[in-house]
Amino acid sequence: MASWCICVRLVMCRQRNRTEDRSQVTAKSRAMSSSSPQPSPSSEPQSTGTHDPYASLRLRSFRRYLSGNLILIIGEQMQKVAVGWEIYERTGSALHLGYVGLVQFLPIAALAMITGHVVDHYNRRRILMVALGFTSLAALGLAWNSTRTNSVAALYALLLISGIAKAFQNPAKSTMIPRIVPREIFSNAVSWNSSGFEMASMIGPAIGGLLIGLFRSTVVVYLSSAMAALIFLLILTGIPSQHQAVGNNSMTVRSLLAGFRFIRQAKVVQAAMTLDMVAVLLGGATTLMPIFAKDILQVGPRGLGWLLAAPSIGACSMALLLAHRPPLRKAGRALLLAVTGFGVATVLFGISRNFWLSLAMLFLIGACDNISVVVRQTLVQLLTPDEMRGRVGALNGLFIGTSNELGGFESGLVAGFFGPLAAVVSGGLGTVFVVIGVAWLWPQLRNYGTLGNTDE
Repeated sequence: MASWCICVRLVMCRQRNRTEDRSQVTAKSRAMSSSSPQPSPSSEPQSTGTHDPYASLRLRSFRRYLSGNLILIIGEQMQKVAVGWEIYERTGSALHLGYVGLVQFLPIAALAMITGHVVDHYNRRRILMVALGFTSLAALGLAWNSTRTNSVAALYALLLISGIAKAFQNPAKSTMIPRIVPREIFSNAVSWNSSGFEMASMIGPAIGGLLIGLFRSTVVVYLSSAMAALIFLLILTGIPSQHQAVGNNSMTVRSLLAGFRFIRQAKVVQAAMTLDMVAVLLGGATTLMPIFAKDILQVGPRGLGWLLAAPSIGACSMALLLAHRPPLRKAGRALLLAVTGFGVATVLFGISRNFWLSLAMLFLIGACDNISVVVRQTLVQLLTPDEMRGRVGALNGLFIGTSNELGGFESGLVAGFFGPLAAVVSGGLGTVFVVIGVAWLWPQLRNYGTLGNTDE
């Protein structure tokens, strides 16, 4: 982590010219406005013969976005630990842990097509800022509930508000990076963004568990989460962004379904999204982590923080490795192998009764998952035209991002009836079978070559 921070500081020292950065943003916006799912060969990035692992970090706007998103995710991960611990302390029920994921998934599922349309037709940065404001208010409400009413029903209601905010926040965020990073270094930006996400996911749970253990309360964690959202909101005001109107703003059935039509036609995108969606849905072991920490491994809240951080440590390590390497040459095969490794490591974690072995398996889970994330995000963003990124991003968040929440509900439900061991092991085995099915149904993904080549 220290080396990552040193690299960022060195890059910031070398790039101080704000005018140059804004000209790059303008050029990128013009390029994106004319992009298509299958660009002509002339639009392919030209190889310079040398891979620059810090290319995207040389852009001032991307550095700002990256730092703000890192702060936001640290707060969200801290809150995730606090909510899980508080719910299990009050109810002692694995099923109630599953409800936490369900109540945050429902608004994203119900509003996916609407939020995608809104993000594509209105100012994306403003939408993101408003969503962050409501995210902060929901976190403040959780802090108030924890000190005043201690109501489980009120906690779920506040999580529902947070889920509504995320329904707008997720697709708005997904459209930001393509607007501020040139196409030829986009996969590099995805790797660094993924590295930042995983670093935040590593730091957040550890800090959350530590604070809960020190203060014997979740209030300070909720307040920190609210502050993190507000900080990202303020950082966004300094990132140049121009809204480009996209045709008629009318919310028609055809406009709402445009994202589905595009995904159905883009076979590689469809396969990658399906693979991640089902794999994460079946591999939602992190929802049951409070049970493993308290009852199985018996390591308490601090151990819970490290168990939740271990996948992020593995993912961050892999993200840094990918950022320092050229784009994957056999991306489709790498994606299939990575998700297979994810499933196998999940099974081994489920049967482990040793804290260190469990940490090692969670590390491998995170490393494999990061390969999947980088490949999928790069493919989805490069193959999607700019005027449809909001709608496709909303569906991507529905089918993949929120699979974490729905997967948490599935894991909690299975654990409630058959126990946590059966829930985790069956999910890992199911993931391996899903890989086999996807590889057979979509040979386009299996045969996909260099990451960054947008020809299907």
